[in-house]
Amino acid sequence: MLAGYFLAVLVGVSLGLIGSGGSILTVPIFVYILGVDPVSATGYSLFVVGITSLSGGIKSFYLQKIEFKTVLLFGIPSIITVYLTRAYLIPTIPENILETGSFQLTRPVFLMLIFAVIMVLASVSMILPCKDCEKQTDSSTPGFNYLMIVLMGALIGTVTGLVGAGGGFLIIPVLVFFAKLPMKSAVGTSLLIIAINSAIGFIGFVTHEHSVIDWGLLLKFTVLAIAGIFAGIFLSGKFSGKKLKTGFGFFVLVMGFYIITKELFYK
Repeated sequence: MLAGYFLAVLVGVSLGLIGSGGSILTVPIFVYILGVDPVSATGYSLFVVGITSLSGGIKSFYLQKIEFKTVLLFGIPSIITVYLTRAYLIPTIPENILETGSFQLTRPVFLMLIFAVIMVLASVSMILPCKDCEKQTDSSTPGFNYLMIVLMGALIGTVTGLVGAGGGFLIIPVLVFFAKLPMKSAVGTSLLIIAINSAIGFIGFVTHEHSVIDWGLLLKFTVLAIAGIFAGIFLSGKFSGKKLKTGFGFFVLVMGFYIITKELFYK
């Protein structure tokens, strides 16, 4: 339990340092360390990451690092798909999806495998250099690709609803590449979008899945994550963001393969 709370701070630090990665850690912490079932863990993750990202988003607002036009363009389709996914898609997934011989693919295992694949893909985006990110400066003028921003918003909303991941590792490259935002503005804008998506997803979780929520655990974890995000924002000015993002990417890669191996071979 103590290890889980310590890692809650790390979730916030990750969001504060690189604007993503919080939800990538939250679900495995809830499942493997705090003993929460995978379906509930994705819902818990939406609450934690949503509140934590909102805290960071408020800080970014005061620093004038949020592009509200992009929030609307990206956020509206994302909100719609995250709610529909959480409220209607997940409840339709059968408890036992596939059974062959001694192997049984249950809904919790299926969600964890999807999450692990997302982790591996996220790690690649963190490890590989983002050339478009490096080209953007704080003086860059936003240039919107309206169609792609709307489509990517809908896609990432589906991912958020399905696996409880805020999607910062996907949102930031989209904002840099299609909205032409400078990196710092992309991080701030991403935090606000993540907060909105996570809130809508959590509402869908509460109203349609009827899970018993351990509010004590959830609130303690969230408070520690909020403390972590402010620590991360402070530390972001002390360390190289590029090196931190790469190192975190390798950590996420290892975790992704660990989850795949555990769920498939060591159940």
